[in-house]
Order: sequence, then structure tokens, then C-alpha cells
Amino acid sequence: MKHISTTPFRRRTNSAGQTGPAAVATHACSAASADKWALLRELGTARRAFGVSDRDLTVLQALLSFLPGQELREDLPMIVFPSNARLRERLHDMPESTLRRHIAALVSAGLMQRHDSPNGKRFARRTADGSLSIAFGFDLRPLLVRSTEIFAQATNARAALAECTTYREELVLRLRNFSCIADDPEHISFCDDLRRALRRKLTIDQMQAFMQRIQDLQALCDVSSTTKTGANDSQNERHIQHSNINQFESKKEAENEPERGVEISLETVLEAFPDCQAYETGKITTWAQFVALAYRLCPMMGISPAIWQQAQAMMGVRDAAISVAGVLQMFARIRSPGAYMRSLMEKARKDQYRPTPMIRASLARLQATGS
Repeated sequence: MKHISTTPFRRRTNSAGQTGPAAVATHACSAASADKWALLRELGTARRAFGVSDRDLTVLQALLSFLPGQELREDLPMIVFPSNARLRERLHDMPESTLRRHIAALVSAGLMQRHDSPNGKRFARRTADGSLSIAFGFDLRPLLVRSTEIFAQATNARAALAECTTYREELVLRLRNFSCIADDPEHISFCDDLRRALRRKLTIDQMQAFMQRIQDLQALCDVSSTTKTGANDSQNERHIQHSNINQFESKKEAENEPERGVEISLETVLEAFPDCQAYETGKITTWAQFVALAYRLCPMMGISPAIWQQAQAMMGVRDAAISVAGVLQMFARIRSPGAYMRSLMEKARKDQYRPTPMIRASLARLQATGS
């Protein structure tokens, strides 16, 4: 008897999708032999390419354990015929309905083939010398036929995983850098959303979209990564020294900077923003003292050195210091001082901001409250 049926027994249907994979069993093997456990490991790596799950492969592993020897070889029988009860023993009493579902998935994927007997049972007949004459069960020959494809798909899967890991690492670093300078509520919300997204498995396209978004936000903020402090003490020390130099230059500029628009006296500013005087040991008598105080107030209010430097560049040293004092005076009513300063900087960039209205509004509030 040479013919072995590949059609299902009794009520099991044979879909068109299973007809194509079934033909694989008759193809020539791509290799003369293959280590069955190595092949299973590679198939686990490439399982998405074959449309099978890890649970499907657990059933395949149990089936391979019934095949004698370490290798799949074309010159050896590759049909196993365990009963469902024996299979369930090796699968820790997996429910039979679940077992049938995983077997059907493996057959549909073209990783093995059914050979049903006339009565649907799995068994083998042997010759007088004990060798197999014919066997009815699961044919694992498709694994050997597709071994080259399985190894190739596993290589592709590892390459895709390495690329995905590289993108993820770069995205995490970009998020870390951007979160250090994000003061706008919208930007902070974006960072929180990205952190939540990174808890899931993201595709490369999704990570590229996130990276492009971070680049756009960084360009909008116009903040260079060189303004960030380093991670060790020596780098922080260099940054502090650089900031002190900038502060010394700011004092000199404050003394010599010409006023833009209406002349504002220091006395008027201190009258409008009296809260800043509480942070100075003596009376403020010069613009240099006032600018130095504003510089010290920035970190107390959550205004980063980068924002302070940009504010000086966009507004001028005196106007930047006056704005910081104004933010301090309204501190209880401002949710995010850093974001508020950024909004003032954006207006200054468009030449739509002067501190005079802020001073007048503060004076009016103080007079109304009798302070």
C-alpha cells in the first residue's frame, strides 16, 4: 500500500487554505538533515512570519519529542502517531479542545501534515523485522522541507529586532534630553504620553513618528542640547562656572543697556513687584543687583538657565529681569512659571511684548488691595 490520504477524517473540514500547505509535504527537502531542536528554536524566533503562536510551538515541541533521534532526516520516517491522551501528558494536561486548535494552526501554517487512517486513529504497522511499514499520524517532513526558509526568516526576525532595539534606545535618549527642557504644558503632556507608549511594543514606523515629533518640538523651542548640564560633578561645575560668567556679563549689560520704549525706573519696578525685595538681604539700589536677584530667583521658580538666557537674548537683560520679578509677584496665580516665561519670550520675539503693561497692572492691583 503506497497511498497515504491527506484528507481529514470524518467531520473535520479541509479548507482551501490548508490545501496549499499540504502540498509542501511532497516537495523536495531543502536540506538532507536538520537538528530538530535547533529548527524549533529558529521557528520560535520567526514564528510571526509563519503565523503561529508560542503555544502552537509548545504543541510542536511535544510532537517532536515522539520522533526518535536528534535529527530530521529525509531517509528516515518522520511521522509520529501519539494519541491525544499521550500528547496531553507531555503538555501538562492541556484541554483537548485547546490541543486540537493548536494542531489545526500548525497544519494551516504548513509546518506539519495530517495522515489519517481509515478509522481516524493514529497507529503504525510494522514488518516482521520490526521496521515501520506504514504510519498514520502527523507528518513532520514539512519542517525539513522548509528548514532553509525557517532559518532565513529567523535571521530576518533577529535583524528586525536589532533595528527596533536601536530605534527604541535612540527614542529613549531623545525623550530624556527633551524632557529636561520641556516647560510648556503641551510639551510635558507629550513626554508623559511617550513614556506610556514606550511601555508597549512599538513598531519602527511608530517610533520614527515619535522621533520626528520630538525634533519638531525641539526646533520650536530653539534650545540647543549644549545648554544641558552633564551627569557628573565636574560637568556640573563647568556649567556653573559658565553661568557665572554669563551672569557677570548680564550685570555689565544691565548697567549699560539702553531702555527699549518707555523709560522705566528701578524704583517703579520695585514698587510694582515688592515680593522680590524679600529675597535680597539689603536694599536693591542698582540694576545690576536687580538682575543678579532675578538670576537667583529663576531656579527657585522652576525657570531653567536655558529659558533665562533666551529671555535675555529676546527681551534684553533688564526686561528679562523685570519679567522674572513680575512672574514672582504673580506666582500664586501662575501654574507653570517656565511656560509663562516662554509665552512672554514668544511675544517678545514678535515684538509684541514690553514689561510696562505688567508693571501698571501690578501697581493697580496693589492699590486696589491697599498693599
